[in-house]
Amino acid sequence: MLPSTTPRDILATLLPYLKTAGAYAQQVQTQIAAQPDKDGKGDNFFASALSDADLSIQTMVEVVLLGLFPNVRFYGEEHEQTYNTKYFRAIDLGPQGDYLITLDPIDGTQFYLDGHSNYQIILGILNADEYEAAIAITPSQDRYYYTLRGKGTFTGSLAQSLDDCTQIKVKSPTPAICLGWQMGELVPYLSDRYRVYHTKTDYSKETQIPNFNGLLSGDIAGAVLARGQFIDGAVLAFMAQEMGHIVTTFTGDPPPPLHTCSNYLRPGMVIGSSKAVHSDLLAAVTAARVVGS
Repeated sequence: MLPSTTPRDILATLLPYLKTAGAYAQQVQTQIAAQPDKDGKGDNFFASALSDADLSIQTMVEVVLLGLFPNVRFYGEEHEQTYNTKYFRAIDLGPQGDYLITLDPIDGTQFYLDGHSNYQIILGILNADEYEAAIAITPSQDRYYYTLRGKGTFTGSLAQSLDDCTQIKVKSPTPAICLGWQMGELVPYLSDRYRVYHTKTDYSKETQIPNFNGLLSGDIAGAVLARGQFIDGAVLAFMAQEMGHIVTTFTGDPPPPLHTCSNYLRPGMVIGSSKAVHSDLLAAVTAARVVGS
């Protein structure tokens, strides 16, 4: 990657290829065959789901990156199964200014396999301390979002360029909360004020429920994640924060610098569209931890 290449330059270069990947995903969704589940994911069918689209899209993005940015660091969700991981210079975080590009080729694979529309392709550009940029494409909804550090989050249709997109801010999101797989103990502390979607118990093959990308669309007002994976949950939290959401750890502190985290994970994340929502979520986390201790 050229030293003068900016995160925005990278997004602009990759956008046409990501849109093509999204068109492919949408085209084959009704025909797609599930791959064998990933190993070591326990009973979490969201984490274990894997499809031909995951592998195909990651391979496509790897080919594009190796052709256009051959010296880039790259970490994709399916790095253990693709042919190209060995050709990248590194798959981990580097020093400040040596960006790591991450990819979740199909975020919400189970949603995707069950024919829902709120899956997405998520690409992040990570510096040693924080995300510099991110993009999330939702092909079945003809929508994408992108974020630049310190400059906000923008959205547009798939026909629009980065320049044509509109900056978005938190306005009046639906009073609903999305809880990660391991956060079911928070439901009793929130259900009197919010419609709470706990992915482990509320997911339905027939009826689509909000996913964490609802933070960007306004379909949910907040979320709590047991951990923020660098490739998806932490990316969406960064994008939500840049549009005005409040994002902290379970202790109410700012998310720690990326280079202090291990295993491509940020610690538990609380994301609220306002001080009031964030306060409710943080109180629920605290109450559940006290009861569970």
